[in-house]
Amino acid sequence: MGEQREKLLRYYRGTEGAEEAERLVDLAEQAEKSQKFRLTDFLDPFGQEIAETIAANYPSLVVDFDGGYQGAERCRAMFRDRDFGGSPAYDIAVVRATWNGTFVRLGHRDVLGSLMGLGIERGKIGDILATGDSARILCDKKMAEYLIANLKEIGSAAVEVTEDDLAAIAPKEERSKEIRATVASLRVDSIAAAGFGFSRSRAAADIKAEKLKLNWQSVRSASQTVKQGDVLSMRGRGRLEVEEIRGLTKKGRTSVVLKRYL
Repeated sequence: MGEQREKLLRYYRGTEGAEEAERLVDLAEQAEKSQKFRLTDFLDPFGQEIAETIAANYPSLVVDFDGGYQGAERCRAMFRDRDFGGSPAYDIAVVRATWNGTFVRLGHRDVLGSLMGLGIERGKIGDILATGDSARILCDKKMAEYLIANLKEIGSAAVEVTEDDLAAIAPKEERSKEIRATVASLRVDSIAAAGFGFSRSRAAADIKAEKLKLNWQSVRSASQTVKQGDVLSMRGRGRLEVEEIRGLTKKGRTSVVLKRYL
């Protein structure tokens, strides 16, 4: 077990996932030792990828995910012994914060900022589904009562928070469009510029401002290269998947097929 642990931690050492990997390995080994299960906090897609990698290295374990509704981006992972016969719960609840949408417009960032202002750890919060005058907040079940009692304002707006029903959340339907383009190279700034519709210099500036992520990790250099299947995400602009790299054109450019999620 010690050798397996060290191999996994060494793989993620020096990356943004190092601390997350250590926490998840601990939980996986606890599940293996108890021959039962262990539940994680809410994980972003990169954390879920780490959890899958870890589970694949422990033959006695499987890992499942649930974010409270179909299509959730942030999910809790459950490491479970293959022979465990129980049906443990993911302990996810949802609360709804409402405000007067006539006078103020609030979004995901405003809601998250107010939650962090209450000292809540990010891992206790799942997806935040904001509309013009309300937001559904997925959270650890133990956190719901605290939010109802303590979340009084979002930004400068007074809010009312009540318990909501997970079943009332409609499955997420993502809209996307296909983009066919030719790029000078597979550098991340070239792909971002083609997919998000701006110049390479703008892409380089956004990379410097740490707005762009590649496979949910911060892009550190505009010259990083991408490969088929990679996902770029940019704050305020959504996600971009490199669906296909088709090869060189007669002019020496690279033909790509991108899928942009709106």
